[in-house]
Amino acid sequence: MALALLQEGNKRFVNNLKVNRNLLQQANETSDGQHPFAVILSCIDSRTSVELIFDQGLGDVFSIRIAGSIINEDILGSMEFACKVAGAKFIVVLGHTKCGAVKGACDHVEMGNLTALLAKLQPAVYDEKTETENRHSGNGEFVEKVSVINVKRTVHAVLERSPILKEMIADGTIGIVGGTHDIASGAVTFYDDTLLVNNP
Repeated sequence: MALALLQEGNKRFVNNLKVNRNLLQQANETSDGQHPFAVILSCIDSRTSVELIFDQGLGDVFSIRIAGSIINEDILGSMEFACKVAGAKFIVVLGHTKCGAVKGACDHVEMGNLTALLAKLQPAVYDEKTETENRHSGNGEFVEKVSVINVKRTVHAVLERSPILKEMIADGTIGIVGGTHDIASGAVTFYDDTLLVNNP
C-alpha cells in the first residue's frame, strides 16, 4: 500500500495534478507527533525532492538525502529510527539520472571530504562490466548503468548491515525497494528485483 501511494503520487507529479494541500494546517496537525508511512533515501540533487516528486505533504515521509544515495552508519541509524521507533512501513532507495556524484565516481574524482563519499560509489563502477570503453562521465549510458547498480547495491547493503531492518522485512513489518527518478520526465521507475515485501 505504501508503494502504491508513492506510485500514485509520482503519477500526479508527472501529470502536474498535485493534491491541493494546506501546508500550514498540516504543520499544525503534526506539531504533536508524526506518523510518516515511508522513509526515502535519495540524493541531494535539487531536482529530486521526494516530497515533490511523490506529491507528499508535511508529515507523510521521512526524507534522508546524501550525494549519491549512499549509506553509512548514521543513515542506517536514521532508517532504523524511522521504521522501528516511528513506525514507517516502507523504505525506498532512490537514485536519479545524470547524477553528479555517480559521474564523479566514474571519473575517480578525489577532492577533500568528497573523496571518502565517492569511494562508497566505486564498487558500483567496478561492478558495471558491459561498457568496456569510455568508462567515464562522458559516457551517459555507463553513468546510468552505474547508477542503477549503486541503487541495487544499496538496497542489499541495508539488509546486510542492519539486522533490525532485515528482521522487520523478514517478518512483514516493513518493505523495501530501489528505484530511479528520471530528472527529465519526473517519472520514477521501481526495480522489481529489489522489492522485498513479506505479507504476514
